[in-house]
Amino acid sequence: MRRIGGRPRQIEMGDIVRVGREIGLHQLSLNAVAARLGVSSTALYRHVDGRWGLESLVGENILADLQLPDEPCQETAQHLLSSGLRLRSFILKHPGLAAYVQTLFPRGESGRRLLAAEVEALGRRGYAADAAVVLSSAVASVAIGYAAAEDLQRQRAEGRARQEENALAAMGDDPRLGKAYWGLPDVGADEYVRLWLGAAVRAFVAAAPPGRSPEQIRAALDAAGKGL
Repeated sequence: MRRIGGRPRQIEMGDIVRVGREIGLHQLSLNAVAARLGVSSTALYRHVDGRWGLESLVGENILADLQLPDEPCQETAQHLLSSGLRLRSFILKHPGLAAYVQTLFPRGESGRRLLAAEVEALGRRGYAADAAVVLSSAVASVAIGYAAAEDLQRQRAEGRARQEENALAAMGDDPRLGKAYWGLPDVGADEYVRLWLGAAVRAFVAAAPPGRSPEQIRAALDAAGKGL
């Protein structure tokens, strides 16, 4: 309950982080945090730089929990796929984090730590730092994209099951699509992402093997897309 009169309540950064994580990034706002802490939103400005500062504070604190281990026995593609899948899984456990990392990454120390760890891991596999940034960022972008789509589906879960059932039934009955649809294998979300992310990783590594500079990688990607 907000205090009336008397000495203003003293809050610390740890209080803001704790409450911000409890609220979650989807619902995070200065007013929401202030209400939980029993202070005015103005009081938060002594600790954070507005909405962006609050989001960064909470988002970076969440990202600090993510670890992307490097298994020396893994080849480049295996390592990148493992990191991408871990990233997706972590994001899905923290609703709203996908939008946070999509908006700007790395935004703070936790993001820089993750990127630096990947640069070091790829460095041990023969990559220069600039090429490692390009390659690891490409894989992360795809993994985050999958997670963001799944996060959005969760946000719109109300009524979605019925709509999905109707859409799939209509596709099954469609004379142009029905035969192909009924012949599709039953693939769960985790397996679907693993299969397609794995294919993307192999394509990325083929275009960006160790020893290529970012400009050479760009040229290889440009050449691969010509004529399509």
